[in-house]
Amino acid sequence: MAGRPYNVLFLCTGNSARSIIAEAILNREGRGNFRDFSAGSYPKGTVNPHTIRLLQRLNYDTSAMRSKSWEEFAQPGAPQLDFVFTVCDDAADETCPVWPGQPMTAHWGIPDPAAAVGTDAEIAVAFNDAYRMLNERIGIFVALPIAAPDSLTLQARLRDIGRMAGATARAEA
Repeated sequence: MAGRPYNVLFLCTGNSARSIIAEAILNREGRGNFRDFSAGSYPKGTVNPHTIRLLQRLNYDTSAMRSKSWEEFAQPGAPQLDFVFTVCDDAADETCPVWPGQPMTAHWGIPDPAAAVGTDAEIAVAFNDAYRMLNERIGIFVALPIAAPDSLTLQARLRDIGRMAGATARAEA
């Protein structure tokens, strides 16, 4: 893993909220060192409007964001992946396709903001919380000396990131 930007795929079931948010954050924070992607096992087909509002409010470009299937990344000619992170428990429990490049994987499960109910303000809080947790994890990830540690040490660090505050019970296990 070196000599090119690292390819990172964030997975969730619907690819409409958490994985899209993670893709946007890494696109900004990892520019030049990472190429980021997101996908879902059962994509919704559209990005959640609360996701778009949140990211636009934070000055992210949302024009190219789309909900897509993880099958796009298991096809011939797909980018060779270096890292695959599941950000929801359902995707973590599913049998994933065989990824080109034998990437390192970790589960960074956080609560689903798209499942939030209540007032617009309460739903916005759920999306803000998801953003905060993902931003913190991705900030630590981009600061890791990825080329330096052995693969077992790096794998352990990736799993530890997934166990940070706010993680779902599945991620803490």
